[in-house]
Amino acid sequence: MRDIDETQAPLLEHLIELRSRLLKCVVALLAGFILCFIFSDQLFGILVHPLKEAFGAAGGKLVYTKLYEAFFVQVKVALFGSFFLSFPIIANQLWAFVAPGLYAQEKKALLPFLLATPILFLAGASLAYFVVMPTAFHFFLEFQGQAGGLELEALPSADAYLGLVMQFVLAFGISFLLPVLLMLLNRAGLVSRAQLVGMRRYMIVAAFIAAAVLTPPDVVSQLMLAIPLVLLYELALIGIWFTERKRKSDEDEDAGSVVVRDQAN
Repeated sequence: MRDIDETQAPLLEHLIELRSRLLKCVVALLAGFILCFIFSDQLFGILVHPLKEAFGAAGGKLVYTKLYEAFFVQVKVALFGSFFLSFPIIANQLWAFVAPGLYAQEKKALLPFLLATPILFLAGASLAYFVVMPTAFHFFLEFQGQAGGLELEALPSADAYLGLVMQFVLAFGISFLLPVLLMLLNRAGLVSRAQLVGMRRYMIVAAFIAAAVLTPPDVVSQLMLAIPLVLLYELALIGIWFTERKRKSDEDEDAGSVVVRDQAN
């Protein structure tokens, strides 16, 4: 009975710590939501900028067809901004919970991946915002004009536009984490570089399928996601080659030091 109580105590301590970490994450999200809701008009203005540029001098407008739609658009913008604003705190709390259970060597191995994750996500989101969305919106707006003797005009709703922007940003941001995922799988010993090289042709097909699913149904957007995914896959292969080479070098050094120690003894 005493052994059971002793094993339960550490578990309860971990659960209490987990609750404390989760509570801090919720507080960070809530504080970020309140702050972003106050400035939701300015944030939505930033998200609308690519569409405004695509409309050009002719001008355009967003509409809402439900009375409550404009309000919920502001709520969604605040939630979207809160996620980005509170992400560093959430990541820090997650690391603070996991880190004590890792060895120093494991912490050192994971640190580059933790640093690369937000950088790659921001790179993908920036590509979507500054390059892909303006190009796609220009393409979509080219269909304005006359159709069967009637005027054809783009009148996107605020909610549909926000959903499209979030789809672009999240699709590109998450897709750009592919090198981190592949290098983590390699580090864990689940896949080797030789296996990934052999899967290259299948991954190219998978990249185009993922692009077709994650982006709107136009060829321009799909190519702008599929091509970077293929390049990121090749980048991951190069990164794995360097890490495997370094790991082999470290193992050789360790084996050499063991041999020298044995000879000295």
